[in-house]
Amino acid sequence: MNQRKVYFWSLTVALGGFLFGFDTAVISGGEQAIQELWNLSDFMLGQMVGMALYGTILGAIFGGIPADKYGRRTTLFWVALLYLSSAIGSAFAWDIYSLMFFRFIGGIGVGASSVAAPMYISEIAPSEKRGQLAALFQFNIVFGILIAFASNYIIGAGDNGGWRIMLGVEIIPAALFTYLITKVPRSPRWLVVKKGLIDEARAVLQMINPEKAEDALQEIIQSAKEDEKKVKVPFFTAKYRKPILLAFLIAFFNQVSGINAIIYYAPRIFEDTGMGAESALLSTVGIGIINLIFTLLGLVLIDTWGRKKLMYLGSFGYIISLSCVSYVFFTQTGSGSLLVPFLLFVFIASHAVGQGAVIWVFISEIFPNEVRSYGNAFGSSTHWVFAALISAFFPFFAGKFGGGFIFASFAFLMFLQLIWVWKVMPETKGISLESIEKKLD
Repeated sequence: MNQRKVYFWSLTVALGGFLFGFDTAVISGGEQAIQELWNLSDFMLGQMVGMALYGTILGAIFGGIPADKYGRRTTLFWVALLYLSSAIGSAFAWDIYSLMFFRFIGGIGVGASSVAAPMYISEIAPSEKRGQLAALFQFNIVFGILIAFASNYIIGAGDNGGWRIMLGVEIIPAALFTYLITKVPRSPRWLVVKKGLIDEARAVLQMINPEKAEDALQEIIQSAKEDEKKVKVPFFTAKYRKPILLAFLIAFFNQVSGINAIIYYAPRIFEDTGMGAESALLSTVGIGIINLIFTLLGLVLIDTWGRKKLMYLGSFGYIISLSCVSYVFFTQTGSGSLLVPFLLFVFIASHAVGQGAVIWVFISEIFPNEVRSYGNAFGSSTHWVFAALISAFFPFFAGKFGGGFIFASFAFLMFLQLIWVWKVMPETKGISLESIEKKLD
């Protein structure tokens, strides 16, 4: 394998993940200043934060269409332009509605990138390295989150202008992504299955691994021929029931863990336990560091331990940490300001090594070549629908019912995830995409 080229392409495409993470997390540092500036109710604040997530739903639902018709690379170029427009517009927003609009635009980019980027990486990666390379997307997500938290802490929100700089910093990586994405080739599987461009696909595969290029090409061509013989059916039919259900459930469980609520509202949660504002912002940097370290661990283990073992590890960590956070909020223990950050660090570590490392890899693997773009769009849009609902309404329900009830609910749902991993989830490590298709047929 030509590691240098494959890693360069994967890292370049995974920059979409960096912008994904940065864009979703950066608002946490400025949401309280924005609420004060425009005198927003808790409900309106939730809608402002959730507006980006509403955009991700749209981007995820429809992101598969251009990825299928125009290709993964072309789609990611337009995603880069959306990120750039959002960063510029958010930094110069003149009222709450303009800010919400530009966050919505950025959300469309996030949703589309969560469809196209993992799909592209899974289609260029050799099967023995696919988990690790596809997990680079998740690594860049958490790296983006860490940089957003660190940037927020450095900039601070001491006046009403600090949040504008926080949001405007995204202009730099967005411009870099726009340039670099033009340097990667088109997906060889897309070239064969959707366009019949055999020679171009062969050239890309030879750049990846000259020794195995012809064998890989013939396997793709054979799979495409078999697909042509099959009766074409709509995506939402019994034929694709298994991968659809698997994608729905892993995306559903990912969000009902409460991960996005914690990412978006970490400073607020810490302040609710008695921390000062500066200490709360600093603790979010700790979340970013833990997230990065354990995502790296998941990236190292995903192709050796496999997807299921990481999901088991994450599920147990979720249940323990969320149950303990719920107990702290219910009992209002005086040590809560010290205990809750530690427990949330455990929660973040559990997410990073489990769901965080697995979700985008798993969704990009389980659908057949001919419907992979639609499958990724479905899994991603499911993820973002629940992310939007939880993030938009978290302040309202936390204010009404308290943190104890919210975190207890998350813990119970993670117990259900553990049962699903045990009884239903298949292992996909080290298997070619075409073989996974046969396994789930």
